[in-house]
Amino acid sequence: MADTPNPALKTPTDLKPNDAKTVAQALNGILADSFALYLKTKNFHWHVSGPHFRDYHLMLDDQAAQILATTDDIAERVRKTGNTTLRSIGDIARHQTIKDNDKDFVSATEMLAELREDNLALVELLREAKDIVDEAKDNATSGILDDWTDQAEERAWFLFEASRKG
Repeated sequence: MADTPNPALKTPTDLKPNDAKTVAQALNGILADSFALYLKTKNFHWHVSGPHFRDYHLMLDDQAAQILATTDDIAERVRKTGNTTLRSIGDIARHQTIKDNDKDFVSATEMLAELREDNLALVELLREAKDIVDEAKDNATSGILDDWTDQAEERAWFLFEASRKG
């Protein structure tokens, strides 16, 4: 992310410049992790196998679609604060904290556990961002963060319940 947006991209905001920058940095981190989590969820959707294939395949597809649906809203919040957002896969890689999984094979049980932990890590980032945006008095972002937190908690819950034994 560029520290100073090109003047042609400078969107007016009533947030103080340092607050707007801090909000944008938090949101760009969430955006990078959302893309990383989306791709990992799709990867596991494509490669899940086993006796619960259909259920897991459909659940992971639903979850991936939900994650992807948040990315445009996140990026647009960054722009509304007068900042610029991520521009490439490389930019995402530089900002993401959720680790990729490039293994040739991951069992369904391991997939569900890893995605559950990743979603809970995203919840933690969302809660940290909530503190940042509340301090900046960015009410619009604050309200949206509540929705994204609820969605990530629900995904973690579904992954937990789907992975229960007997």
